[in-house]
Amino acid sequence: MKLILTAPVDNLGVAGDIVEVKNGYGRNYLVPRGYAIGWTKGAEKQIEGIKRARDAREIRGVEHAQQVRQQLEDVAVEVPVRASADGKLFGSVTPSLIVSAIKKSGGPAIDKRSVQIGKPIRSLGAHNVGIKLHDAVTAHIGVTVVADA
Repeated sequence: MKLILTAPVDNLGVAGDIVEVKNGYGRNYLVPRGYAIGWTKGAEKQIEGIKRARDAREIRGVEHAQQVRQQLEDVAVEVPVRASADGKLFGSVTPSLIVSAIKKSGGPAIDKRSVQIGKPIRSLGAHNVGIKLHDAVTAHIGVTVVADA
């Protein structure tokens, strides 16, 4: 059975790879869990879009990760959120909010799955957030949470 992976699968490949697997493995595991879709000529065009998006987010080595870390540490990140009068947030600050705030501040595009928040951020003020860029490189940035006007 020929499939196109939509998510990384251990010992098989990453998103966008075309793989040949046994019928039962594809039909009973990969497709129902959303890890793969059936291969067609039209779906092969989607592969190109998936690979382009992955290449844009991908860090290419330790040197590139260190450059991105320097860019991140130079950016002042401010996340506007809805908050009560006493400074308590309605909800919490999510990794996707942090990524969009970094992009608005002029920082590099990063993947939201690389953002590491220790405890959930549920109050206004300054907080530290880690961003894992590479196995050997982690950027620590300061995020200021402000009330949305």
